[in-house]
Amino acid sequence: MEVAGAQRVLLAQARWFYKQGYPVQVVFFYDKQGLESSWQAANPFPVLSLVGWKENTPVLFNIPKLAGALFTLFKLLRKDIKVILSFTPHSNLLGLPIAWLARVPARVGTHHGYILGASRLFSWLHGWLTNSRICSMLVAVSAPVGEHAIKMEKAKSSKVIVIQNGIEPLEQKPGDRELVRKQLGVRLDGLLLITVGRLTTQKGQDVLIEAISQISSLFPQARFAFVGDGPRRSALEEKAKRLGIDGQVLFLGVRDDVSSLLYASDIFIQPSLSEGLSLAFLEALFAGLPVVVTRVGGVADVVEHGQSALLVPAGDAEELAAALVRLLGDAALRQRLARAGQERAVANHGIEKMCRAYETLMQGLLNAS
Repeated sequence: MEVAGAQRVLLAQARWFYKQGYPVQVVFFYDKQGLESSWQAANPFPVLSLVGWKENTPVLFNIPKLAGALFTLFKLLRKDIKVILSFTPHSNLLGLPIAWLARVPARVGTHHGYILGASRLFSWLHGWLTNSRICSMLVAVSAPVGEHAIKMEKAKSSKVIVIQNGIEPLEQKPGDRELVRKQLGVRLDGLLLITVGRLTTQKGQDVLIEAISQISSLFPQARFAFVGDGPRRSALEEKAKRLGIDGQVLFLGVRDDVSSLLYASDIFIQPSLSEGLSLAFLEALFAGLPVVVTRVGGVADVVEHGQSALLVPAGDAEELAAALVRLLGDAALRQRLARAGQERAVANHGIEKMCRAYETLMQGLLNAS
């Protein structure tokens, strides 16, 4: 349990299926950020942590916890569960074999993107799992993610299907823009740029900090909000200070008002080095923000460069800086990209379209079992 993309997709899908009348349970291996009680209070179906791991504890001491969690999961799955949908490669490797042992008829794994630093053994294991009888089907959240599974993990193409991520409608409260900007100390006539994601190497915030340092003198009134937390936070804060831009960069940590922050912003930036199909990116499009995004994962399937977003190479601070200068200096371009991006997102990436595709897949698997 943590505030991240795959977990948000999981909960959004669970809410949709529950509204359609399906009995739903949501189960996590462990609660990383102390979210179990708040997530349970916010949802009408069971939300459970198996307490299968403890942060900052030696692996040896966590083995009994994990074994207990897997046994608890097995008992849950024996209670006439028809379908299991597991999220992330780690959960696929842990959850799907237990579901197979528990004789769950349909066992669907999902792949949300390449994991930086993953070993060859891990990739081989995930490919083996996909190809085995243990996994009924693997859902890739974008075509590039599916291609990666087939090419790098040696998954059979017949076992991989692409269903792109979709999101629930965003809530916009009257007066939010003014209130949020006041809280952040950003003038109404100023420019607020936002990026959302865990502060990790994979998300590319280091590159964004470098890009900001290249343009800060051109736009001294601009403010850059980093939403999220993670292992790179201290290093990023120190880097911003060292480059003399700490007065323009706001590290906001984990927030439960991301939609309000998006509606209060003027530009969204996604500097990721790798992605599947980012929910924050889709939410920014839904919120009507012009977007600067690295050309990774399923981005090019969602937006077109120069038409509905500005796409830049991953890891290139100079190209990212140039794109930001272009947008910051051209209000008409911002409006045009925002309008086109929002239209594409609403047409293709709503929660209904995504979940109907999953529903069709699950029904097909059950009918064939």
